Amino acid sequence: MNFSQLLLILRAHLKISLITLIITVSATVAVSFMLPKTYKATTSLVLNYKGVDPVTGMTLPAQLMPGYMATQVDIINSSSVALAVVDELRWAEEPAVKEQYLAATQGKGGDIREWLAESLSRGVYVEPSKESSVLTIGFKSNTPAKAAQVANAYAQQYQKLSIQLKVDPLKKAAVYFTEQIKVLRANVEKAQKKLSQYQQDNNIYSVESRLDVETSRLNELSSQLVQAQSAAMEANSRQAMVRGANPVESPDVGGNPLIQNLRIGLGTAEAKLSEAAQRLEKNHPQYQALKAEVEKLRTTLNEQIIATSNSVSNNARIFQQRENEIRTALSLQKTKVLELNRTRDAMSVLVKEVEGAQRAYDTAAQRFTQANLEGQSNQSDTAVLTPAVPPMEHSSPRIPLNIALSVFVGAMLGLGFGLLAEMIDRRVRSASDLVAALDVPVLGQMTWGVAKKRRLKWLKNLFSRRRAKNGGKLA
Repeated sequence: MNFSQLLLILRAHLKISLITLIITVSATVAVSFMLPKTYKATTSLVLNYKGVDPVTGMTLPAQLMPGYMATQVDIINSSSVALAVVDELRWAEEPAVKEQYLAATQGKGGDIREWLAESLSRGVYVEPSKESSVLTIGFKSNTPAKAAQVANAYAQQYQKLSIQLKVDPLKKAAVYFTEQIKVLRANVEKAQKKLSQYQQDNNIYSVESRLDVETSRLNELSSQLVQAQSAAMEANSRQAMVRGANPVESPDVGGNPLIQNLRIGLGTAEAKLSEAAQRLEKNHPQYQALKAEVEKLRTTLNEQIIATSNSVSNNARIFQQRENEIRTALSLQKTKVLELNRTRDAMSVLVKEVEGAQRAYDTAAQRFTQANLEGQSNQSDTAVLTPAVPPMEHSSPRIPLNIALSVFVGAMLGLGFGLLAEMIDRRVRSASDLVAALDVPVLGQMTWGVAKKRRLKWLKNLFSRRRAKNGGKLA
């Protein structure tokens, strides 16, 4: 079916289409005037979704905006807000409402508050803004004042419920932190007591300062040991020389002034004895006196050499003994420093335990303070942008819009009924219909005006012939 065929069908069934259109528009107008008038009041709320919390000063996350807005819409549409609105308006106490409830439930019982909340939920609607943080709450009612009253009550109860939903978990958290703070305080006291007991048992007041002193002393003893070892090695070398075959070559012996004087005196006496031996007999008193003097000087010299050697040996033993004493003191000092290191390590563990317990206590106390502060807050994250006011005009029924829609719907129905009538009683409307129905070519086509003239001419000729045959009379 092409467009020309459709126009021919519509022209043939124009009466059906017009009747359908008139009936549809008339019914719509009648129903629109019969429907009760409904008034719609709206209030707007601003959500502080990316601002600063007025109590804690914390910045709220902005990336949760889509989910946050959807959550607020669900909260407003919840039965909790509806029940709070019912309690706020006290409709359950009105006798007229009770009668309506009994008539609606037919005395089956139930909670009138739930029934009223369900009724309110059917009339309220929430529209979140797409590009901002504004929520619009609207309510439809048969009176302007009631619509505004319910819309404002919804906004107020939503603010209260949002505060409650934020505060209740924080109050529970504050109770939990209170119990935890007691446990953490006991842990801090226990760790501090353990540290103090350890300090008393080991007589420690400042491990670091004492360790520094003992370490300095250890370094000093190490230096003294090096010096004592050097001095002992030198003394042992001198001792080896004085105990050798020719102790006089030792610098300690050779450099002794007394030994030097004795050697000089011995040399002089030996020279005199040699000279006297050339002049005197061995039994001569003078020779015997000189010989006795030489022997005395030699004996004294040997005694001094032995005494000097013994002095050098004693000095070596003293240095060796000093070295041993310093080595023993160094070993004891090393043991003391190691013990102090172990004590410091053990004390560091105890100090870390105290610090960890104190840090956990401080964190819990801070969280408790914050939770307790937020739990006592009555600040809402929402603010009323525009309160609802009683509307001046009703929102429905919208008669001009209904008429426009009825015209469109009636036209569509008329078109449909016309096509349906054509399908029930299909007629030939054009040459294309003959070609489609008989599958034969069309040789010619006569318009409606020409066919009418020829039919009238044919009828006129027919009447003329009959009149002539009947003698001028039409039979």
